[in-house]
Amino acid sequence: MRIEYHRTLIADLVRNAAFHAALKAAIVPGVTTVADIGAGTGLLGLMAARLGAKDVFLYETAEVAGVAAQILHRNRARNCHVFPCHSTEMDDPPRVDVVVSETLGNYALEENILETAKDAVARHLKPGGALIPRQVIQRVCPVVTSRIQEEFCAWDRVGLDLGLDMDLSPAKAMSMNNIYVRSFQPVDFLDQMMAAKAWDTIDLLRDHRATRKAELKWAIGDHQTIHGFAIWWDVELATGITLSTAPDAPRTHWEQLYLPLLHPFTCRATETLALSIRSKSSSEAGTHLAWTASRMDARGKSLERQSLDLDKGFLP
Repeated sequence: MRIEYHRTLIADLVRNAAFHAALKAAIVPGVTTVADIGAGTGLLGLMAARLGAKDVFLYETAEVAGVAAQILHRNRARNCHVFPCHSTEMDDPPRVDVVVSETLGNYALEENILETAKDAVARHLKPGGALIPRQVIQRVCPVVTSRIQEEFCAWDRVGLDLGLDMDLSPAKAMSMNNIYVRSFQPVDFLDQMMAAKAWDTIDLLRDHRATRKAELKWAIGDHQTIHGFAIWWDVELATGITLSTAPDAPRTHWEQLYLPLLHPFTCRATETLALSIRSKSSSEAGTHLAWTASRMDARGKSLERQSLDLDKGFLP
């Protein structure tokens, strides 16, 4: 991993301000102890120290832990202690009043925040201590504009562009069985984003299930073409302090994710659009995500169904 990735994190002022506010709300100067899990260059740990934390313990597995140690030394943060290991590998870790862990990806669970939080609550956090973030809500909304989906038409166009008769549909099908990092606007969504639904709500103090799933439905009032679905997340860092990757939220280094369809659904008035999402994530097996979309008539009869799976888009 190159240092450029960490530059994008520390340049995210929205992210930094939200975590600073959450730490400030949780820290009693001279009293509170903090663990920063997945510390990177040590920014959040240094924030905690500057806010008056009594002791700060930073956990980081990558070589950037050495950079964090240099930064803390330069800033004379003598109450900060770097452990170059994953927090789950630490034997008998010191119990702290606050655990902060910014291990969130464009897909909320891809950096294994569930495993990290489970171990943090069990072994690092004092009873009644604060976990930052403490809740994750994953949201989804149907996409009704074609601009993202049109990217995948390159598989269809290449023959025409070259004046040749070619069928690249096997590769196109694989490319559709993927999720894509993209930026959306409210206009891209069904009902101008008013149709967004929460498909997963996670209390990080208590709910650490690796498998997440949901069944969702939208009543279609007018004729609509559905090209795919977008997902994003909201997190609660502390009471009244949130951070979001929603299209209408203040921009961060994170973006939304696009889940394509093999081909668009043409939904008529009175029909119902249904979506099933299944996700499983772990540090050993990585992230697995599958989605099934269905179009049903007014009586609930299935008219069309498409099933896609991230694993089908993988080339070993």
